[in-house]
Amino acid sequence: MSEIRQGLGYTEEHEWAAAAGGSIVRIGITDHAQSQLGDIVFVEFPEVGAEVEMNQPMGTIESVKTVSDLFSPLTGKVTKVNEALIDSPELVNESPYENGWIVEIEVEGGGEEAVSSLMDADAYRKLTE
Repeated sequence: MSEIRQGLGYTEEHEWAAAAGGSIVRIGITDHAQSQLGDIVFVEFPEVGAEVEMNQPMGTIESVKTVSDLFSPLTGKVTKVNEALIDSPELVNESPYENGWIVEIEVEGGGEEAVSSLMDADAYRKLTE
């Protein structure tokens, strides 16, 4: 069974979002998503400074099985990308909630408020059952 963490916001497209202090939100794909994709071999993320829109593609994740769009769970501006994924995309498989995060964005208002607008862990669990 996939790990679903309390305190994160989730989307129907299987992204997670976590408040990372102030108006910054860290984003990645869920444990469920990485297990469905299989071995991840490449992550294409948006450039730092790019504006991303809620529920719109902001990059792709390529596995040995397929290429999938990476959707932004929130609207904001990319402030940081996880450069470790350039050389080690498998971190998304090994540690989707820690070392395998993908981008950080700055949102309007507070990060915690933005994350709370998404699905909570219980709702996401029901979606994946």
